[in-house]
Amino acid sequence: MSKPSDNPADPFKKALAEATRAMAGDPDLSVGFSVDPPGMSNETMRLPQVTRRMTRDEVMLARGTADAYALRLRYHDAGLHHRYAPRGDIAAALFESMETARCEAMGARAMPGTAGNIDARIAEEARRYGYAEITDQTKAPMAQAAGYLLRHLATGRPLPGGAQNVMDLWRGFLEQSAGDAFEELRDNLGDQRAFAKAARHVIEELGYGDQLGDDPDELTEDEEEDESAADEDQRNEESTEGDSPEQADDDSSSEDNTSDQAGDPEEMRAAAEALDEGDIDEEVMAEQAEPPEDDLPPPHSDADPGYKVFLTKFDEEIAAEDLADTAELERLRAYLDQQLEPLKGAVSRLANRLQRRLQAQQNRAWEFDLEEGTLDAGRLARVVANPMTPLSFKRERDTEFRDTVVTLLLDNSGSMRGRPISIAAISADVLARTLERCQVKVEILGFTTRAWKGGQSREQWLAQQRPALPGRLNDLRHIIYKSAEAPWRRSRANLGLMMKEGLLKENIDGEALEWAHRRLTGRAEARRILMVISDGAPVDDSTLSVNPANYLEKHLRDVIAMIERRRAVELIAIGIGHDVTRYYSRAVTITDVEQLAGAMTEQLAALFDNDPGRAAREGRRGRR
Repeated sequence: MSKPSDNPADPFKKALAEATRAMAGDPDLSVGFSVDPPGMSNETMRLPQVTRRMTRDEVMLARGTADAYALRLRYHDAGLHHRYAPRGDIAAALFESMETARCEAMGARAMPGTAGNIDARIAEEARRYGYAEITDQTKAPMAQAAGYLLRHLATGRPLPGGAQNVMDLWRGFLEQSAGDAFEELRDNLGDQRAFAKAARHVIEELGYGDQLGDDPDELTEDEEEDESAADEDQRNEESTEGDSPEQADDDSSSEDNTSDQAGDPEEMRAAAEALDEGDIDEEVMAEQAEPPEDDLPPPHSDADPGYKVFLTKFDEEIAAEDLADTAELERLRAYLDQQLEPLKGAVSRLANRLQRRLQAQQNRAWEFDLEEGTLDAGRLARVVANPMTPLSFKRERDTEFRDTVVTLLLDNSGSMRGRPISIAAISADVLARTLERCQVKVEILGFTTRAWKGGQSREQWLAQQRPALPGRLNDLRHIIYKSAEAPWRRSRANLGLMMKEGLLKENIDGEALEWAHRRLTGRAEARRILMVISDGAPVDDSTLSVNPANYLEKHLRDVIAMIERRRAVELIAIGIGHDVTRYYSRAVTITDVEQLAGAMTEQLAALFDNDPGRAAREGRRGRR
């Protein structure tokens, strides 16, 4: 007989699991609780952990998350959803958000108790993403606002503060552009097919009709068979991962730009097929109007000569101190220090551990059996045994790390906003100080875009009548926080720039990685290390809305393959809440941003522990 649990939270967890299975209508559903981000895949549901203290916030968040997932299982037909889902990213985010709101509104009507629970989950989500502090409409996720508005119209319930703020910022535009269409949505909550059609109408009214793709009700017989097969696969394989059922909305919206946008296997396969088709179309177009060979512009990417960029004249590579004056940088740095005061002790301890490991390697690096140097007392015994044996000397080798440079490339996208970017900044800062003490040069770089939704590049594209397949369609911003030659004390304030409101926007990882690689290969150091810290796949809505769905992801893979093939730079990556091991051969994924400092120090320490030149040097010493 098993020993009864002494955890007071266990009866609550058991009761919640049973209630969730009943609400979802699935007695075989597996329900677990974990510190990992909540999510749902196949027959498994992962809910937020409830500790022994069972605080009200913990309990309400667990109940709200469970209700949201259960209502999704009860009222959602994955195959039907897939059939009507738009192809463009912004349209898909709107469609997903409205479907989530439909399921939750259906639950609120049938089981009123679920509404309050889900309010708690929405409140936590709004707090985590800082929705209450947003004052600019362009920084609020429109797709999330559309879902909030529909839920409010369907249930009549007020929203939690932060969510209410996001809805209010967009409500005027949404109702003015698609007010009648939202009424149509509200009238069709119980019919998912009619609702999906109405949702597509809303998307068209909002100006994203070009992202809807083909009308699923006008497919030919063959296409219908293919679509039915795809729907069946979708039913069998669809999984929902993230902090909430609405996370896909957050992940896809241009304003929040979070990280999981290209993670679904079905979407990845569809994106690959779309890219193949896009390549064929591009080749046909090139054959129709091919310029003389001498006039061909140089390729934008060494990794993929076919990678296109619509305009580069609006891109910028800029020093951090040129984006804010000295007083503002000092103020932002003070704010960063204040935010992370509780964490600095732990990060410093990790940095000290890294420094001890590096210095230990430096101190024990000796050359033996030399004819001059320091007398090797450990070998005097053989001289005593045989006076004809010559004395043996040793000499400490030069520090291995003096000929090394490390680049930290930080994702400055909107999805890093809040605690992730704060911890990334302070971790980079402490590591730069630590490595500088060990005489290793460090540069710190960041990458984002100058604007949401394409900036000046997109304006030029629109003025030129929207040429097909324009390639990358946004203005890059590559930031130099600290150059390899600059001492840490002169660059310390620069890292505060990451706290600047409005800095973090889209992320185009492939070009940023190629930029950092070019900077490293141009240096004279014998050993070059590039560490990338990112929380997701490359995402730029402007680019992805007019190119194949995995255009930026394919380029990132090509750049990584080039760097790893050339071996001039040692490449490692850390993914925050996102599996980067599918891109990088040497990578680690962390589920909690608090683990970032430890992961960075451990990865760097492992690289120095496995110095590829050490074996050869020791072999040469042995032959002497």
